[in-house]
Amino acid sequence: MKSGHLFENRYKSILCEEENYLLALIRYIHLNPIRAGIVETMEELERYPWCGHSALVGKRECSWMDVDYVLLQLNAKKRRAQDAYRRFVGEGIAMGHRPELTGGGLIRSKGGWSQVVSARRSGGKEEYDERILGSGDFVSAALKEAEEKTRLQLKFRQTGRTLTKIIEQECGLANLSYQELKAGGRRRIVSRVRIQIAKRGLDELGLSLAEIARYVGVSTSGIARAIKR
Repeated sequence: MKSGHLFENRYKSILCEEENYLLALIRYIHLNPIRAGIVETMEELERYPWCGHSALVGKRECSWMDVDYVLLQLNAKKRRAQDAYRRFVGEGIAMGHRPELTGGGLIRSKGGWSQVVSARRSGGKEEYDERILGSGDFVSAALKEAEEKTRLQLKFRQTGRTLTKIIEQECGLANLSYQELKAGGRRRIVSRVRIQIAKRGLDELGLSLAEIARYVGVSTSGIARAIKR
């Protein structure tokens, strides 16, 4: 029987303010196998298939991972960027467990509890949220955007809009049958309609990629790749 977080629930994710925290967070996550004792060396980590480190150093392909974006934070030339990334990750081993990168909200955003206490003593206040890694301004902007999006999705739901109705509308406009859509075909018109349905399901109803995928005949990763394209 399959149970637990991997099979039953959405994986844990947070919103990250990239300029300040992205590389540190990537390093921390990719060193998890070493901290857990699953692998012992950087060489073993480069062959470990269950995290993105091997893709970033060029040992395997990972279509859903934006490798180039991460490497560009280090150097415009890919080979030099990979070398810099290796050094950066290696330097993180001695840092061990970092609570400021595992929790959420104000403590993590400021880099530790001492910084939070210091800010409070001086009268400073900042927005915070456990799901967001970033400064107070970033947290505030993210929450405002999420609130507006949620309000719009609620409005659509109250009018009776459902994914089934969105599918009917988009298939009707393209003169496409639901059976052909559900069959998982790759005809250009089918792919275009599938992407449009997925985008509307996300934006208008706030549905998960997995839920949308069940309706349109492709895998969750297939939906993610289609939207990215």
